[in-house]
Amino acid sequence: MITPDLLVAFLTLTFLEIVLGIDNIIFISILANRFPQDKQKKLIRIGLFLAMFMRIIMLMGINWLTQMKAPLIEVDLSWFSAQFSLQSLILLAGGLFLLYKSTLEIFHKVEDIEAHAPSKEEKPLSFSRALLQIVMIDIVFSFDSILTAVGMTNGIPYALWVMIIAVVVSIVIMMGFATPVSTYINKHPSLQILGLSFLLLIGFMLIAEAAHLSEANLFGGTTGRIPKGYLYFSIAFSLGVEMLNMRIRKGRRTKSQE
Repeated sequence: MITPDLLVAFLTLTFLEIVLGIDNIIFISILANRFPQDKQKKLIRIGLFLAMFMRIIMLMGINWLTQMKAPLIEVDLSWFSAQFSLQSLILLAGGLFLLYKSTLEIFHKVEDIEAHAPSKEEKPLSFSRALLQIVMIDIVFSFDSILTAVGMTNGIPYALWVMIIAVVVSIVIMMGFATPVSTYINKHPSLQILGLSFLLLIGFMLIAEAAHLSEANLFGGTTGRIPKGYLYFSIAFSLGVEMLNMRIRKGRRTKSQE
C-alpha cells in the first residue's frame, strides 16, 4: 500500500541520493578523462553500477554496518588519544586516498597545462586499476548514502525496499546525466581543477568525520562533525562563480573574433 509518507520519503531519498552521488560522478569523471571516448562511457557506467551494487549490499547488511561502530583499535598517548572503529578507519583511509589522488591529479593537470603536452613521467592508468580505485571510493561514499537513507526511512513500513528502489532509481538517473556532465567537465580544464578541489574538501571532511567518530583528542582538543551543508554551499558557490567566469571569457572571445 503506497501511502503519502512512503511516497514523500521515496522522492526525498531519491533526490538526496543524487545529491550525495555528485562527488562520485566527479571522481569517476576525472578518472575517465584518462581514457579514449569509447572507454570513458564504459568506465562511467560500470563505476555507477558498482556504486549501486555497493549501496544495496550495505543496505542488506545494515546490522553489520551498525556493528562497525564498535571500537576496534585504541590509542592513548600523552598528546593523542582515539578509539578507532572499522567505520572510522574506512573513512580515514578514504579521506587520505582522496587527498593523495586529488593532489596528484591537480599536479598532473597543472604540469600538462603549463607544458601544453602530456607529462612523460605520468604512468598510464589501466582500466582495471581505475575500476579498483572506483570500488574503493564507492565503499567510502556509500556510508553517507546509507546512513542518510536509514535516517530518512526510520519508522516507515517497507523501509528496506524503499531505500533499495530509491538507490536504483537515483543511479539510473545519474547514468543518464553522468556522460554529458563528464564530457563537459573534461572539455574545461578550469572545471577539472575545481572538481579536484571539491574532492580535496570531501577528503578533508572524511578525515574530520573519522576523527569525530573515533572521539580523537589531539593536544587537548576534540574534533566536531562538519555540517555537510557547509560543503555543499561552498561547492555550489564556487561552481556558480566559475560558470560566470566561463560566460565572461566566452563573451570576450566572441568580441575578439568579430
